[in-house]
Amino acid sequence: MGTMKKQETILIAHNIRSTHNVGSLFRTADAAGVSKLYLTGYTPCPQDRFGRKRKDIAKVALGAEESLAWENKEDVVALLNALHQKEYFIIALEQDERALDYREIKIPEDKIPVFVLGSEVEGLSSELLSLCDVMAEIPMKGEKESLNVSVALGIALFRILNI
Repeated sequence: MGTMKKQETILIAHNIRSTHNVGSLFRTADAAGVSKLYLTGYTPCPQDRFGRKRKDIAKVALGAEESLAWENKEDVVALLNALHQKEYFIIALEQDERALDYREIKIPEDKIPVFVLGSEVEGLSSELLSLCDVMAEIPMKGEKESLNVSVALGIALFRILNI
């Protein structure tokens, strides 16, 4: 395994219901060198409201939930607006007729990439999509026409970041 140059990368996981998916997102984000993970909406955190470690997330994350910086943010719209004001390039991972093939996404050199994932069932709302710079879609060949959210994240991160 070669070493990769570390570039700042942010991940926003909005309304991800499954604790297994959250654990897997932590692992995938850690593997791709993501700098920070924001958990928004009803996405469960690695610690419960009493500060206790959630075993269901930890079991899948394999420690990535302790080494990767993360923060719970109530207001995803405010977060996206704040990132938009700075040097961030916001990429929604979403199936949409306006989306670009993920292999076509190019991050401007002066920008920091932010990847936004939505609910396993509903995806991202049109309001949230309007706050993103681009939508990236992974073409599907099978009949199910969808991937698990953490699998889709891995494919997109490694390809778009050229890892």
